[in-house]
Amino acid sequence: MKQLLLATALIALPVAVFSGVEHYIIAPKAIDTSVTTTLLAPAATLGDMSAFAAIVTDTQKIAQTGDFIAAETRITDLETAWDDAEATLRPKAPLLWGNVDDKADAAFSALRTGQPDGAHVDEALAQLQATLADPSLGLAPVSTAELLNGIAVSDAAGHPLPCEVMLTDLRDGIAAGRTSADTQPQISDLQSKALERCNADDDRRADAFTAQALALLAPAQVTK
Repeated sequence: MKQLLLATALIALPVAVFSGVEHYIIAPKAIDTSVTTTLLAPAATLGDMSAFAAIVTDTQKIAQTGDFIAAETRITDLETAWDDAEATLRPKAPLLWGNVDDKADAAFSALRTGQPDGAHVDEALAQLQATLADPSLGLAPVSTAELLNGIAVSDAAGHPLPCEVMLTDLRDGIAAGRTSADTQPQISDLQSKALERCNADDDRRADAFTAQALALLAPAQVTK
């Protein structure tokens, strides 16, 4: 949904807190690319979702008439409103935001195929509506986050953290002089790969590259 246009040097961005996730840099060592999980506390609520739900209801009514072009036009209103609200909603409850975002993307895709399938569209919109009503999706109050080299690369629901935030951590670490002659070439290579993936809206792979680079920096607590 978002289109990142990152330059080779990132503009400084505020580091948000995601579901109590903390980033820690460990001492330089051989890179371990295995992913583990850790238990996290539940996220807060997203608040009133009725305005978004109303758009979905409109879209469902239009789609039931078979006019998928009009339905796609109406769901675009949701996409715009949801994107506009991201800066406020996502930091408040990244777990719940990610659940809704996933279902919204599925609904957009269902209506934007060359020949939308009515049953598929109805199901995608129904799931989106249900998720807006209960963004927790009935999950247990405690869930897991993915760690790579001891560094969180996802929120409590497993959604990748915004790649620009992690790249800011890396940039700050480099600026603080926590590289060495031995690690600098590898860190630069990983940073370049992370930037390329971030530009392509591929947060998950970008975060993996960034986490590997962060693990090569000298020990320091980056964000809390």
